[in-house]
Amino acid sequence: MNNIYVYRNPAADTAQVAEELKKKLREGGLTVLDKFGPEVEFACVVGGDGTFMHGLRECGFPDIPFVGVNTGHLGFFQEFQPEDLDKLVDIIRTEDFRVQRHRLLQAVVRTEGGGEHRFRALTDVIFRGSISKVTHLNLAIGDSFIEKFSGDGILIASSAGSTAYNYSLGGSIVDPRVDLLQITPMAPMNTTVFRSFTSSVLVPPGLDVHIFPDRNFKDSGYLIVDGEEYFFEHVEDISVDLSKDEIQLVRLADYDFWAKVMSKFL
Repeated sequence: MNNIYVYRNPAADTAQVAEELKKKLREGGLTVLDKFGPEVEFACVVGGDGTFMHGLRECGFPDIPFVGVNTGHLGFFQEFQPEDLDKLVDIIRTEDFRVQRHRLLQAVVRTEGGGEHRFRALTDVIFRGSISKVTHLNLAIGDSFIEKFSGDGILIASSAGSTAYNYSLGGSIVDPRVDLLQITPMAPMNTTVFRSFTSSVLVPPGLDVHIFPDRNFKDSGYLIVDGEEYFFEHVEDISVDLSKDEIQLVRLADYDFWAKVMSKFL
């Protein structure tokens, strides 16, 4: 494992850490590549969780090990701090690490006239209407109609995304070794007029989730994929499922998910 790519956010302090990492990698006999390509064998992302997800997407979710160096806030995906660069270089050189695999989400947005737009995500996919108005969505799981939802929107998270926005909405934390989809309502309305689930629904792999905007109200809205926002008009259907594609997240030999949950949230 010799060809290394370093991705970073543009912040000045992050740039300094990234340049120091590149220097140490070269001093350790490793090749640092300026651009991502098929010859890259290992990728380092310097920044916060948002940068980590952006780096994965920019590189096309390749099937190679990715490791994070945290210069952000929470740093849930990152395994290293800036003071740990020597240790990071050492584990790359010796390959003394283990890989935690995460299945990606896949989402398809179909619009009037046959338009089809495909996305992949690590943590979550959200569909919502205008920020200032209630959205009305029909929700189906597999071939079963579930509910006519009214509220701010619907979030669909992977187990990797259970500790992100999903958790802030009151969703459950899920061990990453469990493959599932978690459907979490965003500010659901539950009255004598509008009836919506007020808690998360867990769905196994193979059962895709469908969202159909209610045409009696408004069929446009925002699809938010790992924090990246896309606006669509005349939406007919959004389907979300677990992809067969996976990403490799580098973890140290003594990594423990629940210990990290306790250190970050409790």
